[in-house]
Amino acid sequence: MKKLDNKVALITGGAMGNGLGIARVFLEYGASIIILDYSTELQNTVVELQNKYGQSKVIGYKVDIRDNTKVNEYINDAIEKYGHIDILVNNAGVCSLETFEKMSDELRDFHLDVNIKGTWNVTKAIVPLMKKNKESSIVNLSSVTGPMVADSGEVAYATTKAAIVGFTKALAIELVDYNIRVNAILPGYILTPMVENMSKLTNPNNPDGVIKGIADAIPMKRLGTIEELGELAAFLASSESSYITGHEFVIDGGSTLPETTSMGV
Repeated sequence: MKKLDNKVALITGGAMGNGLGIARVFLEYGASIIILDYSTELQNTVVELQNKYGQSKVIGYKVDIRDNTKVNEYINDAIEKYGHIDILVNNAGVCSLETFEKMSDELRDFHLDVNIKGTWNVTKAIVPLMKKNKESSIVNLSSVTGPMVADSGEVAYATTKAAIVGFTKALAIELVDYNIRVNAILPGYILTPMVENMSKLTNPNNPDGVIKGIADAIPMKRLGTIEELGELAAFLASSESSYITGHEFVIDGGSTLPETTSMGV
């Protein structure tokens, strides 16, 4: 028996990047998948996953998680199809680089609305359903950016990702009596479309050079893969982590280990 057999997982932002990696790994471990995503890639991803794992194993809804009404509507539809949701992965997020002084209120609010309020909306809709289960797991995607480190231009993103850690801890203590575990993943650099887009914003003329520079600075000398992140999410979603709640798990190839770049032997 696979560790996610008979489990139903809802993944936000599951059409691409980290969310897609999580979806693929969850399916390999036997879960059925519900994807909420606003990306134009959603339909292609759903078809790809259905072709490999079966039509009944994957459904997708194109929705902006800032739209609370639609979020609830589609989650109710998913419940009619599957009957229950055991796992929630709050993966959807945005990052657009701009310095604090130059950042518009609109761009600030875009980060806050998607990364914090969107996560709040989906979780608020799911928790009452999870209370009916014997056990459930919520996995929130934070980042090393914000709670641990930050670069110039990441102030809005860092603020929201630090908030997700607080959200995780507070929610974990509120839900522990219902056997709902809540944990956070703090990725470093995983090779995703978001990272590729950030590299283009950093150096439009040589984004590949930006990616190489990131890899060179990581002790493991590479970026992580979306499937590696998916394996960590599957561990936190499964009974293998049954005594873990309210904690953060870093997956960064050691990138936050070096104290300096000039000291040491």
